[in-house]
Amino acid sequence: MLNYNDCVVRKSILVEGHPYEVISSHVFQKQKSRPVNNVRLKSLLSGKTLDMVFHQYEKFEEADMGSREVKYLYENRGEYWFCDPKNPSDRFNLNTDLVGESIKFIKPNTVLEAGTFNDEIINLRYPIKVELKVTECAPAVKGNTSGNALKTVTLETGATMNVPMFINEGDIIRINTENAEYTERAEKA
Repeated sequence: MLNYNDCVVRKSILVEGHPYEVISSHVFQKQKSRPVNNVRLKSLLSGKTLDMVFHQYEKFEEADMGSREVKYLYENRGEYWFCDPKNPSDRFNLNTDLVGESIKFIKPNTVLEAGTFNDEIINLRYPIKVELKVTECAPAVKGNTSGNALKTVTLETGATMNVPMFINEGDIIRINTENAEYTERAEKA
């Protein structure tokens, strides 16, 4: 059991049997009252946020979170198929809500880390930056290069995104998977 002041950022706790991650925590004391901890929590199952106040006398339980490696295989009609990296015949699928938007930047046969709760996968942890090859792009138009001109390209995973005009077909670019934005050109074609 944890005390009210043990509830710090990045800690996973149980609230009514559901796992939550602490997003922010602020311990303070008003003039003649006892100290309290104002906490903002994010549900690891639904993604909803919750504000709570823990008093000095309250105790709570730490969530028993685990992790395991999974290998991304392919996407078919909104189902994302994975397997155990050591046992390729142990295949399973995860729905779109669980995998999130960042999966569109992941190549097949990539090993990812999955967060688990009670031996059930509840989220995937993606690399912050990935390098992908540009497979299709329109040529830059002369005179359209002033300011912050962007063009849409297609990447090797099939995802589309906006990049600067100097990017050409065959270039390898770095993408931030957290905000789905172009970061830099890694290699020129």
